[in-house]
Amino acid sequence: MSQFFRICPDNPPPRLINQALQIIKDGGIVALPTDSSYAPACHLDDKGAVERLRWIRGIDDKQHLSLLVRDLSELANFAMVDNRQFRLLKSVTPGLYVFVLEAIKEVPRELSHPSPKTIGLRVPDHRITLDLLEALGETLLASTLILPPDTEPLNDAEEIRERLEKQIELVIDAGACPAEPSTVIDLSGGEPVLLRAGARQSGTVRPDGMKAGPTTV
Repeated sequence: MSQFFRICPDNPPPRLINQALQIIKDGGIVALPTDSSYAPACHLDDKGAVERLRWIRGIDDKQHLSLLVRDLSELANFAMVDNRQFRLLKSVTPGLYVFVLEAIKEVPRELSHPSPKTIGLRVPDHRITLDLLEALGETLLASTLILPPDTEPLNDAEEIRERLEKQIELVIDAGACPAEPSTVIDLSGGEPVLLRAGARQSGTVRPDGMKAGPTTV
């Protein structure tokens, strides 16, 4: 049965952050609040947890999961970007965007999309998730929390616990999150391609006017 932590996002208690951290290190899946919807997340090096996360979401290895990172200083560990792409990322992070980027060859196969080899990356703008990433000192693997056969993401922690209490190890209740997924933009080619128009925010990157592509996240 899932544990349930109610945490104020303005001042997350280090004790609860550390307990959540230990659950992740022990192979658990945690439902995290983000600045879009809630997201199930796990340690990216835990193959069993990653497989369970995909099973919960009802997706296969041909669909992207997202790497949650603290800031763009971790970018070089996973992806290749040129100066123009980096300026674009810097202008809108942290925020409501997942960027699909060309993965470096050292990225494990199970973390990347097989053809072409790409990876999704996001810098979330939520205090609790950022505190967890800071305490972990590593990256988390996550996905928008849309459960089959739903088409909209879950944004209420009590409903998440009710539906997933036997499938994940922890739900962090930080209040309702926006009921929209993140916007997904593919930067792995020459021009930005909109894969999913989700939650909107002001900034340099806007879905309007972009070339549209298939949704893969």
